[in-house]
Amino acid sequence: MNYYSAPIARLIEEFSKLPGIGRKTAQRLAFYVISLSEEDAVKLSRAIIEAKKSIRYCNICTNLTDQDTCLICRDKKRDQSVICVVEDPRDVVAMERTKEFKGFYHVLHGAISPLDGIGPDDIRIKELLVRLQGDNVKEVILATNPNIEGEATAMYVTRLLKPLGIKVTRIAHGIPVGGDLEYADEVTLAKALEGRREL
Repeated sequence: MNYYSAPIARLIEEFSKLPGIGRKTAQRLAFYVISLSEEDAVKLSRAIIEAKKSIRYCNICTNLTDQDTCLICRDKKRDQSVICVVEDPRDVVAMERTKEFKGFYHVLHGAISPLDGIGPDDIRIKELLVRLQGDNVKEVILATNPNIEGEATAMYVTRLLKPLGIKVTRIAHGIPVGGDLEYADEVTLAKALEGRREL
């Protein structure tokens, strides 16, 4: 039995479709939106509609942008010889927060996952191969997630790029800074040993 009027029930239903939002959180969000002033509710709805209408893929790296080319790809100071391949636009933000990477990015918008019906043609690998034509890029850093799908994607991309004579590297995996060995699982410890470096 539904205890809410139809407009509230629809709002809860729509919020519950968002990733990571359960029924209770959807209810809280719906009641919060209802409690907003009409002006604030209109601002929120306009922001959603404007983002949906204006956001597109960068014509170079396929990151999200509101222009043909994203801010990072327009930055002439960045190192054109290195491309970091990530799965998701949020990964670009995470990498940029480190302030360590000065090259360019390529966003795949997913990872190879046969169980989910996602193959190489379903993510932005072809666009990466087009970018690598020419002599500018010397290294591709694969920064896909350290899970089965991310590893499969990294291996697939590596097999495609090796014949091109481009250096292909993978970000290290292992124990996080501040982590304790006793709480790390076997796979994480194995990756940490595998990725060890000389001091």
